[in-house]
Amino acid sequence: MQGNGSGPETEVLDIHDCWKYLRSASVCRIAITAGGGPEVFPVNYVPDYGTVVFRTGPRTKLDAVRGGEPVALEADGLNTYDTIAWSVIVKGTADVVDTQEAFQEAADAGLSPWETGSKDHLVRVTPTEVSGRRFVINPPSRWWPPLDSAGHEPPGGG
Repeated sequence: MQGNGSGPETEVLDIHDCWKYLRSASVCRIAITAGGGPEVFPVNYVPDYGTVVFRTGPRTKLDAVRGGEPVALEADGLNTYDTIAWSVIVKGTADVVDTQEAFQEAADAGLSPWETGSKDHLVRVTPTEVSGRRFVINPPSRWWPPLDSAGHEPPGGG
């Protein structure tokens, strides 16, 4: 892996790797602006022709999408051995696409609501920016410096 200044083994992902990782996950967080401040919600999603789609019900997420503010999605994951982590961020605009064809395409791609309740609105996020990184996870023994004999605690206290 090539470093980029974030850490000795952090690699900036190219666009193709970002989409590969987005296709490998099914849950992300969406960041929206609601009520004058930021809100973050988990959503299950599918990549769809260079966009990301998810279903939602009425209220907060739907209202924010209809308000036209930019959104951001973040998906993360680990390799099989939990030794390498990745994170991909999609920034863009979101639109409600309530056509039967769009719902059918999303269903064919494996998108269905995980939570009970009405999820009758399909939202498509069209990226203006896609970025990601991959890095080696340090063993826990390297997360904090060892405690000294005076009993000092690691940063953040305990």
